[in-house]
Amino acid sequence: MHTREEIFNTIKDILVKDFDVKESKIKIDSNLVEDLDLDSIDAVDLVVKLQTIIDRKVDPEDFKQIRTLQDVVDAVEKIVNNNH
Repeated sequence: MHTREEIFNTIKDILVKDFDVKESKIKIDSNLVEDLDLDSIDAVDLVVKLQTIIDRKVDPEDFKQIRTLQDVVDAVEKIVNNNH
């Protein structure tokens, strides 16, 4: 999971399978709360799942300002690319 597309598709799969979000609602600019109906607990669960997939510790500060799916992709890409 190195490219932005791979990261996005992985997150999309998690949202569909684990959070029952309809795939048709998931766009790169989707707002996690307003568009995807995720709450703060869901956001924490998403980070935990991503940690498992990327096999790296995630600093909660990296996800503090996340509002959109694009923000999640950017944060994961930064973590993956900085820890090689």
